[in-house]
Amino acid sequence: MPTVYDFDAQTIDGRTVPLRQYEGKVLLIVNTASACGFTPQFAGLEELHQRYGDQGLVVLGFPCNQFAGQDPGSNDEIASFCQLNYGVSFPMMAKVDVNGARASPLYRWLCAEAPGLLGSKAIKWNFTKFLVGKDGQVIRRYAPQDTPAKLADDVEAALQA
Repeated sequence: MPTVYDFDAQTIDGRTVPLRQYEGKVLLIVNTASACGFTPQFAGLEELHQRYGDQGLVVLGFPCNQFAGQDPGSNDEIASFCQLNYGVSFPMMAKVDVNGARASPLYRWLCAEAPGLLGSKAIKWNFTKFLVGKDGQVIRRYAPQDTPAKLADDVEAALQA
């Protein structure tokens, strides 16, 4: 049975990293955008990262420009925006597609493991979140409007599991 650890990702600065490096950690994987109504969630994601990082939470941001062109910048521009505006210190990955023929293999797997409303496998908008347990399996999918603060209890439970 595949786990999140079977995938690689490219960091925002272009390095390929095996997600296996996060084995035994709880992951919160989020498709982000720099010019979205939900963009202020970067602050909440950073807060979760700061609050639970020492306990084993890793937030991974995956910029995506598939929703109304809300993240058109280069990876360098996105990294700068996230740092300057929200103090993001959690790992940001290179821009990816989360839907369609060019969707990243990781996102195809996440969507199959945790379908959305009415069984939809597609990501509907920016800031869809996936909580992945220490075993590499998806625990839950969260809608864009679910703020990072609302995830704290589930993050704590996953960290204690």
